[in-house]
Amino acid sequence: MSSDHYGTSASYARKEQGYREKALKIYPWVCGRCSREFVYSNLRELTVHHMDHDHTNNPQDGSNWELLCLFCHDHEHEKYTEHDQQSGSVIVAGEDDHQAATFNPFADLKAMMNKKK
Repeated sequence: MSSDHYGTSASYARKEQGYREKALKIYPWVCGRCSREFVYSNLRELTVHHMDHDHTNNPQDGSNWELLCLFCHDHEHEKYTEHDQQSGSVIVAGEDDHQAATFNPFADLKAMMNKKK
């Protein structure tokens, strides 16, 4: 793999600057996970995350980007690293490997409301 895939070359740094500027113009300065808002003075803490984890995939419409704060961005990448280390398999971005919640706390709400009358 080339060093651009890992973001270590000088040409990648130039490309990154270009798509970061575009992403900051397209999206509000808010972390997409924790909703922390940013202003110009702390904007350096807001990163561009590639949703498909391919740093070379930079569509002009920003459809592969989301803005994340440093903490949420690290957490996002750590999920994939930990899963790789534990299971030896690869998670493909966009695929869920968990079961949906089935508990409904309001399932019997109407009956509970009628009891109080």
